[in-house]
Amino acid sequence: MGDVGIIESKYRALAGRLDEATLRLWAAVEARTLGRGGVSTVAKAVGISRTTIYAGLDELESAKPSPASQPSVVVGAADKRRIRAKGGGRKKLTDKDATLLRDLDALVEPTARGDPQSPLRWTCKSTPRLAKELAEQGHEVSQRSVCDLLARLDYSLQSTRKTREGGQNPDRDAQFQHIASTAAQYQAAGDPVISVDTKKKELVGDFKNGGREWRPKGDPEQVRVHDFIDPELGKVAPYGVYDIAANQGWVSVGIDHDTAEFAVESIRRWWKEMGQPRYPNARRLLITADGGGSNGYRVRLWRVQLQKLADEMDLIIQVCHLPPGTSKWNKIEHRMFCHITNKWRGRPLVSREVVVNLIGNTTTDSGLHIRSQLDENTYEAGIKVSDEELAELAIERDPFHGEWNYRLRPRRQSAAT
Repeated sequence: MGDVGIIESKYRALAGRLDEATLRLWAAVEARTLGRGGVSTVAKAVGISRTTIYAGLDELESAKPSPASQPSVVVGAADKRRIRAKGGGRKKLTDKDATLLRDLDALVEPTARGDPQSPLRWTCKSTPRLAKELAEQGHEVSQRSVCDLLARLDYSLQSTRKTREGGQNPDRDAQFQHIASTAAQYQAAGDPVISVDTKKKELVGDFKNGGREWRPKGDPEQVRVHDFIDPELGKVAPYGVYDIAANQGWVSVGIDHDTAEFAVESIRRWWKEMGQPRYPNARRLLITADGGGSNGYRVRLWRVQLQKLADEMDLIIQVCHLPPGTSKWNKIEHRMFCHITNKWRGRPLVSREVVVNLIGNTTTDSGLHIRSQLDENTYEAGIKVSDEELAELAIERDPFHGEWNYRLRPRRQSAAT
């Protein structure tokens, strides 16, 4: 039996007879007896904190009982004798400072990127800077406490990564602020806000898929050695539409080219199957999309097809593109696509039907629900859009980066402003 086992057996024998102060001193004596590494060994065996043991060691050195403010520990269920009254100890910062959370959220919110009502939010302000600004407002809070409070407010720290869409634009943060404020206005009015993107194309067939799943020991599923595309099954291109407020999504599984026409057809299908039933009185729709790909801000066909959709649905369609180099911060990536990838990890996508079914059966504890459908249409690649066709669009560009932020109004029907 090792040192941990010996200390643990001693503790089980004494736990019912030790109060907090005596337990602290006994643990300190055992740690001192063991020498180097004794504190960690006793902490692991008994289940108390190293801080408590160090407090006991200080008491042994000074031969004085520690004041009531010294760290204490809650021991096993058998120990009912406590020095500290129930409910004692340091109060939470938010209990002592009622406006702390509100003021912290107000500091971060102007730089919050994305929809402020989404559980996934991120900030570009550092925690030391936030702690300093809170101190200037009269709050007593440390940098470490700011980290904990940000987690309570559902913020998370995100790293940036450049992509081939372009470098870092000087107005990147300002564009995120613009998207956040626009999304908040739409949601406050009860209008839909969606995030769209194409997921990575997938080989269909008995090919190796990343990840692992539980199977009988020594019986892995057999797949092909080489990933040569199957001429009959080919690849599929899942295009997703994620409803941010509803936490619901739609995925069209395309079998042809990933074009702007395919992207808009996916949005059309989402609207008919999920969007319109949920938002029957909507007069406008906000789309947040990457700056590149089939729904890129430079793609002329994307705007032409959106104009057709606006005419069909009699909706004002507003588009806000994420700035270059930030496609991985798209909502749909973190709220939907990651769960789909996790759903089919370690499973070969042997048929198109399997792909559709796996996507459609993807759920989360937070209530994510996805519907999926196979799109067997063909989409011609390389369609050119003339200047004359663009001139016919009922497009209005925002004063701030009109190439990223614009709206398309229905041409054949009247729409509310």
